[in-house]
Amino acid sequence: MDNRLKVLRAERDWSQETLGEKVGVSRQTINAIERGKYDPSLPLAFKFARLFGLPIEAIFDPSEADLV
Repeated sequence: MDNRLKVLRAERDWSQETLGEKVGVSRQTINAIERGKYDPSLPLAFKFARLFGLPIEAIFDPSEADLV
């Protein structure tokens, strides 16, 4: 799943570790999500949305393959 986490994090000058602490996951999890290796759970996606003040769809963009 494509996402804007790296851009949103960089705009705030946060490290992966800082973002992970804010949403309650490890730096490795943030890295895996940013690289598209792991899709966040719905509760985690909502945490990102609340943290950045954006709708989930503005952060995560599933590809057509993800929707099938």
